[in-house]
Amino acid sequence: MNARTTRTLAVALSLTAALAISGCSGSGSDESEPKMTVSGAFMPQPVNDKMAGGFLVIRNGSGAADKLTGATSPLSDDLQIHETKDQKMQQVQSMDVPANGELRLERGGNHIMFMGLKNTPKVGDKVTVELRFEKAGPVKVELDVKDRTYNAQAPTSTAGNGH
Repeated sequence: MNARTTRTLAVALSLTAALAISGCSGSGSDESEPKMTVSGAFMPQPVNDKMAGGFLVIRNGSGAADKLTGATSPLSDDLQIHETKDQKMQQVQSMDVPANGELRLERGGNHIMFMGLKNTPKVGDKVTVELRFEKAGPVKVELDVKDRTYNAQAPTSTAGNGH
């Protein structure tokens, strides 16, 4: 190889490396997109078809914070995100899911509220829910319908893994 061929080859390799790196950085931006997983998803058996609560733990496995902005389900056309402050429930537009952290939706606290149920699920049924986030893609989850007195302990269940 002469000096000109070596320079040409070096320039070609540099350009190829630069393109490869820029291509990687494009996929690297996906790395900063929040990655949500869900565990412990359940719904106590509703007393009637008027309303029900959904409880679960959302884990964000990335360094980018996000927000839970809504939920949909075939069980109800009206799902609401509720926070509980001073023992009072109120609807909110979103809830924070911290980077490398979790959002706990649990009895006596924040939860998803199903209003005007299309039917009344029984113990042993599964209720499909799609969680919506500000940045992350939607996450489909199945809530196990449990006895009305059921209360999850530390997250041991992995009902619905989010992907």
